[in-house]
Amino acid sequence: MRYVSGILVCLLLLAITTESMARRSHITNEQRAQLAKVNTIYLNVLALTENGRVSPDNLLATAKTRLEAIGYKVVTDRKAPHDVQFRIKCEERKRWTGTTRSGGDAELADAPARLWKGPACLFNYRLEGRDLGWYKETRTDFVDAYAAAQKAKAKSSGQYALDQLNLKLQEFDFPVMIATEWRHTDRLAQLLENPDTDKRRKLRILSTLSRVQSKQAFPHLVKLARDENAEYAEEAIIALAGLGRSATPILTDIFVTTQNSKIQAAAAKGLGLVGAHTGDPDITPPLLDYLNKNLEDMDESSDIDFPVLTEVVWSIAKLRNDNSVEPIEQLNIKIWLIRDTSEAMKKLREAANVATKMVDLDYQIM
Repeated sequence: MRYVSGILVCLLLLAITTESMARRSHITNEQRAQLAKVNTIYLNVLALTENGRVSPDNLLATAKTRLEAIGYKVVTDRKAPHDVQFRIKCEERKRWTGTTRSGGDAELADAPARLWKGPACLFNYRLEGRDLGWYKETRTDFVDAYAAAQKAKAKSSGQYALDQLNLKLQEFDFPVMIATEWRHTDRLAQLLENPDTDKRRKLRILSTLSRVQSKQAFPHLVKLARDENAEYAEEAIIALAGLGRSATPILTDIFVTTQNSKIQAAAAKGLGLVGAHTGDPDITPPLLDYLNKNLEDMDESSDIDFPVLTEVVWSIAKLRNDNSVEPIEQLNIKIWLIRDTSEAMKKLREAANVATKMVDLDYQIM
């Protein structure tokens, strides 16, 4: 039993290791400091068709505009002063470059697809001539450029493929990805607060800010999380949880004071995430207070705010506490005495069942 428990602890520690720690550990502190100061980018774009190299002007213009839109200064002359080189290679037919080295970004979303043979653009950067292993890729919706060009009645499959890749460059959010890689949270925060930034991009940035765990992101996330009228308040609360133990007081205050059910549920979930990743015991008391107050008057389904209570129970389950055992047991009894076959009740019962097993150490030993 002790051996199994030891394995579980090791797996948990591995699971909460940050993505950047696990995949980008080869970047030194000095290099990270240099990347944090990047402002001027030398943009190098290469366009290749089956007939050879062609002008990358359209691709270059699109990429330059997008990088400049988030505040970077972009130069296209290799001899011009710059902080980093950003490279984009767009091909009508992607060349196989062999298997990737272990680690890196190979398993991440938007990473190069090893088996893809169609049109693609590959993104990476170099700091002082050194490749730091960051690779992203966008691809067309078709694999066979020749067939796609014929169907579209285009004269050249190569030019057609590059034109379609240029459209992908307009959608693929490599600027946010590279700003995340360089931890330029100030640029991301400005995009987040810009009313012209579309919803999909804001959601991506919120997710990003929670992963990079930057102190600079904290005030921006708090501002959004506290604004119940903000369209992205729920997402901001979850992103805030990614900043760890420092977010507990803010999340607790939001959870206790808000009258908005969706916001309260998000805050409960956020507290659970903090507890699971940091072991902060301060996340449990406000959740237990909510549960105990609800148990006093829980006689029928109408007495339950299902979204909030379900998240509260899941969050309590994420961090064992002796004070959690009795309330969770009482909850299990009460919700099974209520005649309700709704999907919401099924989810609450599932959460309560799991919580019983997670918080009761005696149950685990049995």
